[in-house]
Amino acid sequence: MNSATMSDKDAKEIEMRTEIDSMGPVQVPKLAYYSSQTQRAVENFPISGTTLPVELIRAMGLVKYACGVANRDLKKLSETGKVRLNADQISAMLQAADEVAAGRFDNQFPIDVYQTGSGTSSNMNCNEVIANRAIEIMGGDRFAVEKPIHPNDHVNMGQSTNDTFPTAIHVAVGLSIKQTLIPSLELLHRDLVAKADQWERVIKIGRTHLMDATPLTLGQEFSGFARQLELSIVRAQRALESVLELPVGGTAVGTGINTHPEFGHRVAEVLAQKTGVPFCEATNHFEANAQRDGLVDCHGHLRTIATTLFNVANNIRWLGSGPRCGFFEVLLPDRQPGSSIMPGKVNPVMCESMMQLTAKVLGNDQTITVCGASGGQFQLNIMMPVMGHTALESVRLLANGAKAFYDFCTAELQANADVCESFVEKSLSMVTSLNPLIGYDKAAKIAKDAFKTGKTVRELCEEQQVLAKDVLDKALDPLSMTKPQA
Repeated sequence: MNSATMSDKDAKEIEMRTEIDSMGPVQVPKLAYYSSQTQRAVENFPISGTTLPVELIRAMGLVKYACGVANRDLKKLSETGKVRLNADQISAMLQAADEVAAGRFDNQFPIDVYQTGSGTSSNMNCNEVIANRAIEIMGGDRFAVEKPIHPNDHVNMGQSTNDTFPTAIHVAVGLSIKQTLIPSLELLHRDLVAKADQWERVIKIGRTHLMDATPLTLGQEFSGFARQLELSIVRAQRALESVLELPVGGTAVGTGINTHPEFGHRVAEVLAQKTGVPFCEATNHFEANAQRDGLVDCHGHLRTIATTLFNVANNIRWLGSGPRCGFFEVLLPDRQPGSSIMPGKVNPVMCESMMQLTAKVLGNDQTITVCGASGGQFQLNIMMPVMGHTALESVRLLANGAKAFYDFCTAELQANADVCESFVEKSLSMVTSLNPLIGYDKAAKIAKDAFKTGKTVRELCEEQQVLAKDVLDKALDPLSMTKPQA
């Protein structure tokens, strides 16, 4: 249990230690790796009980590691007056940052996501954990008042929350898109392509406005879904490109005060090497510190991917409706009983899950848009923690949703060829292929007469001898209607 979720009774029973910062003493849980500034934030923001996502915590560790490497290589840590560290201390600090990046200290980040808008509380949380862990690695007392490896002087050297926290958001979002979202979309895309090929000659009726239309193949229908997923992969790649520029190096307001001119470039280079994502220093640090337009753009692509996934899932849900009184053109896998009162009922649960999670992503886009538009004031956006949390939630939902939809729905999806083909002959829209031969008005009358009499278009045309049998059979061949004819 971390201090963010403790009741008053629990807190009283936990042994505390005294930490001192610029505002005075504060009581901190005795064994916590964080210190006073983290604890103050825990007490100030008892809001939601939701802490920063682990992807963002680990990205902060990556950023601190990269900053440490840049400061080491620029000799800032070893040659700067009172804040000088020896090689072993620098190594310990880098190891501690690496451990945060690896997820070892996820439970040491108890601050609520609805905190100070710059993320300062969480930046200091990270600095404190890394400093105290580095002291421990060196064999020192991490609880001592004097910190030989200091959270501000060493771990935060050359940085401000204002440039490193948004940098961590970009790193977390970019990594998540690359490592989880794109692979999940690719998995689902490959399966839909395979289904399109497999069902290339399964004839079915088309539907526009939810009304009968001309025939197509089930494979053609699924090729449309596959293309939607192909475009979603492109959009995910564009979403990743939107967060490649990193604000690090701008420090407080974009001027780069208290940091080396090469710092931002070097940090971005280390992060690119460590993650395999081509992160780079921001072109303009005043824009990069003050605005989160790149994140808004990124989430805009996620919104479109969500729209696609909702649409594909909903279409498959409709195609699988039945089994006796719906379309039932595809057979959805049975995943679980569908009703507490109707025995034997099975529902399209994976489609419904996808539709719900994509609805959440669509709502998230409004949050991101408002935070981007109204949060960027002068030299800083002051709504960054919720932007990071929201963007990462959207990536996670889309990635997990797409993979689950493949695993538990499309991978086992089957064509109901008999039902597909039975609808075709009944359709009044079969008359469309007669337009070039008998004209629109006469074809429309045949369709209306067929509907009134309950006969098929073919039966009525044969009775009325509208065309010679061989001509009629050729015109009403459903497969020929699925492609242009010379």
